[in-house]
This record gives sequence, structure tokens and C-alpha cells, in this order.
Amino acid sequence: MRRLIPVVLAMLLVAGCSAAGTQESERFGGTGPFTLVIGRPATAYLQPLLDRWNQAHPEERATLLELPEAADEQRAQMVANLQAKSDRYDVIGLDVIWTAEFADAGWILPLERSMFPLDRFLPPVVDTAIYRDKLWAVPYTSNAGLLYYRKDLLAKEGFKPPKTWDELRTQARTLHTRYDIGGYAGQFLAYEGLTVNFTEAVQSAGGQILNQDGTTVTMDVAKAKAGLDFLVDGFREGWIPQESLSFKEDEAQLAFEEGRLAFARNWPHAYGPATASAVAGKFGVTRLPGLDGPGTGSLGGYNLAVSAFSKRQKSATEFIRYFTGLENQRRVLADGSFPPVWAELYDDPALIKRFPYLPVLKQSILSARPRPTSANYNQVSLVIASAVSNALTPPFEEVGDDVVASMKGQLDEIIRAR
Repeated sequence: MRRLIPVVLAMLLVAGCSAAGTQESERFGGTGPFTLVIGRPATAYLQPLLDRWNQAHPEERATLLELPEAADEQRAQMVANLQAKSDRYDVIGLDVIWTAEFADAGWILPLERSMFPLDRFLPPVVDTAIYRDKLWAVPYTSNAGLLYYRKDLLAKEGFKPPKTWDELRTQARTLHTRYDIGGYAGQFLAYEGLTVNFTEAVQSAGGQILNQDGTTVTMDVAKAKAGLDFLVDGFREGWIPQESLSFKEDEAQLAFEEGRLAFARNWPHAYGPATASAVAGKFGVTRLPGLDGPGTGSLGGYNLAVSAFSKRQKSATEFIRYFTGLENQRRVLADGSFPPVWAELYDDPALIKRFPYLPVLKQSILSARPRPTSANYNQVSLVIASAVSNALTPPFEEVGDDVVASMKGQLDEIIRAR
């Protein structure tokens, strides 16, 4: 019996190691056909890139699954799938602000940093994929807000592109009066876009909303009020048109293209269509203005993550390595007009000739900050958008100090509830 004990223990140890190895293999292994799921605005140019992968990997074919255009609807469908622990999704295209939430919920897998050339990416972009010191996704596209302006009208009035809010206010009011057009507009409908616009205003006044890891509300009331007042005053004084309270990205883009705005805050994707519009040859782009100088934008873009419930995790990870490689990143810009994450592409003369805004965009991304990082970001965004929307809506009875104080209190409750 004593002689049998070591044998039994050895057998149990081997069995235990085998089970652990199998479990680890199942968690990080699995090859075969898989699905890439991503929102519709980012998909129009993707099929040729998928075809190249599929030709080289016939046993690991990638299928594209498009989600709705609106970010809120994308997130809702993803959350429903992942809460059900479905293996329908393998590679997930996440809005950069969702990385923390999905990681915290256990819906995506941590990735090995050494597998990806992160040191060649723009540093702020890499930060959007890291949560609690782990890499949870790989940056695929980036984004930062830009100020589109009518350079022909500025030239007529002897103006230079504005760098401060005071300069923007003066120029927008002047052009609004003399040319009977809207002075300035951003995304002011009560949705995620309004959260972005307000966050940029707070940052451009020198403030922030949450600390870096999203565990504390760090909103300085005076700086947040300065950002809010900049927007409220624009509506009250008339150089921000009332119709922009219904603007998302597309509406702001169309208004600028039709010559109905002197200035518009939008993402880089609006540049290409404007070159074939009524303002072709008449506009330029610059960094967003701020309280005392160039402002601080909010980072946008997509990160690619591996679903924790995928049965093809090895294939999914290898695909992400392929899809975020340098040559595919070049195609992301050249074919899709989306800002890449590789820093060197912003200095490529051939690309700059085709996309003249690249130097400005690079500076905007390098100076931008991620939106408030929180596993409860959706609730954070809803509170901000609702409070700011009420303040921007006539008859402007909300007092800036009260709005910001109330917002800060609600955000405190959300963060403490974690």
C-alpha cells in the first residue's frame, strides 16, 4: 500500500497538469474560421483586407459581421452577446472607451504585449488599450477632433485660424453676422457625441473629469464651468445655431459641406467628403482651440480584442497581429480614410500629399486624452450628456455652477457604486 501511494500521487499530479494544460489550451488556443464584428462606419473598405487574409489562411477564414452605425447600438448588441457568453464573436472592434468596461466584465482576454509592435504606435493610442496595467486590445484606428474652418472667409476678414476660445468667438460672431451663416457647431445632440464635446471643453480649460484609472471624480468645478460656459454662451449669443442641438457627426458634416457653417468640430473622416462638396478648396483644418491656447481633444478610434468566449482564440489573436501590421495600417488610411495608429505613417510624404491634414491630426492625437476611463463609462456618459443638454437648451435657466456641481455629485455616486 505504501508503495502504491507515490504512484497514485504521481498519476494525480500528471492528471492535474494535463487538465490544467487542456484548460489553458482551450482558453488561449483554438483555430479555424472566425468572425470579426465591428460597427458599420468602419467596414466599407474592409473586405479586400479580409480577402487577403482568407487567401493566405483558407482554414482560418475571417467573416465580417457588421453592427449598426450608432455607437450606442453597437455596444448594446455586443453586451447582449457577451453577457450570454455566446461564441458568435471572435474578434471584436471596440470603441476605445469600451476597453475598460469589457475587460472589467471579463468579456475580453488580456493579450501579450510582446506580440505587437506597440513602441511604433502613437503613445496616447496605446494607452486606450491598457486597463489596470494589462493590454486588453490592440489599437487599430485612432481619431481626434479637428476644427474645420472656411479659409476663404477668414482670408476676406484678415483672420488667422483661431487658437483660443476668444478668437473663435470673435470670428464666429463676425462671420455669422456678415455672411448670414452659422458661426460654429459640434455634436450637441444628447448622446455620446455631446459627452465628447463637453469633455474636450473641460480638458481645453485645463481640467479633467475622472482620474486616469477612473476611480475618482477629479472634476474642478471652475474649469468645468468654463468649458460649459463657452458652449452655453455660443447658443445664448447666437453664433452657435439652435439647429445644432440635433447635430450628430453627419449633420455637422453636412452643414459645413453645404456652406452653412463657418467653423465645425468633427473627426478626420469629414475631410474627404468636404473636398467634393460646395466648400471644396475653401476650407482648412486646425487643432481645436482652448481657453488660453490650442485645446485638448478626445481620443477616438477602434481597438481589436479577443472575445473571452471565442473557440478560435489563437486564430483571432493571429488575425489581430496581421490586421494591425504596418501595410494594413497604410490601407486603413489610403482605402478607408481612417487615422492609423503607426506613428511613422503620419510623416510619409506620399500620404501627406493625399491627406494634407495628417500633420495637424498627429499633433491633435499626441495632445489628446482618452475620455473618462471607467468600467461604468456608459452611465458616466449618460449623466454628462443629459446635464449638458439641459444647460444648452433655451431658455438657459440652468446656472453653470449648479449644473457642474450636480453632475459631479451624480458621477461620484456612479464611481462609488463600484
